Amino acid sequence: MSVPLSILDLSPISAGSTAQQALRNTVDLARRAEQWGYHRYWLAEHHFVAVASSSSITLLGLIAAATDRIRVGTAAVQVGHHTSASIVEAFGTVDALYPGRLDLGIGRSGHRKTQFGAEPARPKRPAIDTATGRTEVRDGVVIPPPFDPGRIADRSKYLAGLHALHQEGAQPQDFAEQVDDIRALLADTYTTPDGFALRAVPGAGAKVDLWLFGSSGGTSAEIAGRLGLPFAAAYHVAPGTALDAVESYRAAFRPSVRLAEPYVVLSADVVVAETDTAAQHLASSYGHWVHGIRSGAGAPEYPDPDTAGPLTADQQRLVADRVATQLVGSPGTVTDRLAALQRVSGADELLITSVTHRHADRLDSHRLLAEAWDARATRAA
Repeated sequence: MSVPLSILDLSPISAGSTAQQALRNTVDLARRAEQWGYHRYWLAEHHFVAVASSSSITLLGLIAAATDRIRVGTAAVQVGHHTSASIVEAFGTVDALYPGRLDLGIGRSGHRKTQFGAEPARPKRPAIDTATGRTEVRDGVVIPPPFDPGRIADRSKYLAGLHALHQEGAQPQDFAEQVDDIRALLADTYTTPDGFALRAVPGAGAKVDLWLFGSSGGTSAEIAGRLGLPFAAAYHVAPGTALDAVESYRAAFRPSVRLAEPYVVLSADVVVAETDTAAQHLASSYGHWVHGIRSGAGAPEYPDPDTAGPLTADQQRLVADRVATQLVGSPGTVTDRLAALQRVSGADELLITSVTHRHADRLDSHRLLAEAWDARATRAA
């Protein structure tokens, strides 16, 4: 089965570069992605780290203006840092000029002070042997033990960031209630708790598709299923629980006006080059980047693989699951692994994120993958 490929971009800042250049790179990649046949171009939201997509909705408008056909979206707006009205009005503003092309992906990050953006794993059926912590390989797909956020020793920067992103004394709205408010504002049916009807202008009636994004079989997956919304599962962030999220979403799914059947997008971290050896070199500093995130310091500037030294044994253990589940190699190697991931998950669409130190290598990675995936589909037809 051939499924569409889409792109998730963090606008990474490479060592020695700048946020300004990272944003120019994002616009360049989005234009090329449209030429190469990618279905969507989604933008992540991260704060106080070395990525330039912190204002993902602002960047969404710039990408919509720079492209013609490709769908543009967020994966995901961290709704704990925004009001429902501000989100809908911002998307409505962009949709007013580029109607019918926007995907509003929302996630729970920012709601929890004890998690680094991941929902607690509550799988209905364990994906791994939790007694031994062994990694499972299912039809070629690596499913590591779920990562325990408690292994992150220093959360001080994360908590400081939460404080900076919230108004003094403000508490994030209950996630399910916020989803309902966003849906009502888009549908022009919003009423305040005390009975006032309010209309988002722009925003009410906007041709915006709402998505929920999650990393485990918890609240986000269950709400998306219950409301009949499409769901994106983050294998690239939480490979140990992403398939549980897909399972929970499908189990909870109820048909809606939007969808008669579940629709799943699954993300994967990918690096493609002409040969396996070349791709492995480009990806050799990925573990250093993930270690910066999991150490509590946040995503650093992306290291140059030509100069990055080896990780220590302790550092390697902290990032082993992410390194093992990154899809790295030649076009044939990576498309085989992507096809396996699609088979095991039953995903309707695959969302590709690719980070390399050099922008040219990232362009090549996405181009080579698109060409190989299209060729694979042609052979299968």
